[in-house]
Amino acid sequence: MNDTAAHPSQTKRARATVALALFGLAALAVSVSFAISVGAVQVPLSTVWSVLLNKVSPGLIEQSWSQGREAIVWEIRFPRALLAMMVGAGLAMVGASLQAVTRNPLADPHLLGISSGGAFGAILALLHTGLFLGLLTVPFLAFLGALGATAIVLVVSRFAEATSADRLVLAGVAVSFIIMSGANVLIFLGDPRATHTVVFWMLGGLGLAQWSQLIYPLAILLVCGVWLVSRASALNAMTVGDETASTLGIPVARFRLTVFVIGAMITGVMVAFSGIIGFVGLMVPHVVRMFVGGDYLRVLPGSALVGAIFLLWADIAARTVMAPEDIPIGIVTGLVGGVFFIWLLGRKRAT
Repeated sequence: MNDTAAHPSQTKRARATVALALFGLAALAVSVSFAISVGAVQVPLSTVWSVLLNKVSPGLIEQSWSQGREAIVWEIRFPRALLAMMVGAGLAMVGASLQAVTRNPLADPHLLGISSGGAFGAILALLHTGLFLGLLTVPFLAFLGALGATAIVLVVSRFAEATSADRLVLAGVAVSFIIMSGANVLIFLGDPRATHTVVFWMLGGLGLAQWSQLIYPLAILLVCGVWLVSRASALNAMTVGDETASTLGIPVARFRLTVFVIGAMITGVMVAFSGIIGFVGLMVPHVVRMFVGGDYLRVLPGSALVGAIFLLWADIAARTVMAPEDIPIGIVTGLVGGVFFIWLLGRKRAT
């Protein structure tokens, strides 16, 4: 009888999950359309999809638009929208994973200093080392910087016995300030003619998206994202506690370190192409859990989807609020994220 009662409940939950997924995918398609359509030069939605379909299948639609609009859609805004989706999805998945292995609802690659480490490595490449590995130089040094920041946070938290969630966040914030101070020194010592570009990049921006470079964040997101989803059951166990995870045969210390490395890899590469974009990893997993529950088999894909949608709309706001000027997207996410952070603290206090 219990099995009979449980079966309709599971079926209802599965239908709700499918419905939410379909709604999310529809919202993503609408968001991409608007992200490509709006800007200093408005492009009708019909033209947007006509250009995209014609690029996928040449000659499918008779061309009735100018070459200038085609260049805006295909060469500028579509790569930018794809980069926004990848960065939003990657940072959201990292935030959700860090919140599981640290059992800290405030964990986020930005708050824990991982983004700052990635920024340090990218600035080092842009202003001092040169592109000695070609286009891979900035992502590679950004990953090393993010990984180094992760290691420093772990060492500091162990040295300060910061085992609680709040103290771990404080350790991450302290390390972030130290690393950003080092990054500012690199900027101060760098070529003054290039520093203004780096400063804008530090505030977050997607305006440098190019087709030739999208393969790097895409490859990292796919490989690392699939790995995280495949470890959803282990992440579920980690949210309960180290003892429970150990009894289930999970090597807790090694698994936590691996998740940190994977998070540093995703964050470092995303930061290398988008600059520092904060609070996405903090906000999105909490929003997703409100709708799909705490199972990481649903939380991770849901976080990727909602993160992509959120960053698309943040980029739309960045391009339209002060049009034709392009404000850094980090300002938009910082504003929204700061308000969400205050709300989250108030919610935790009320409960």
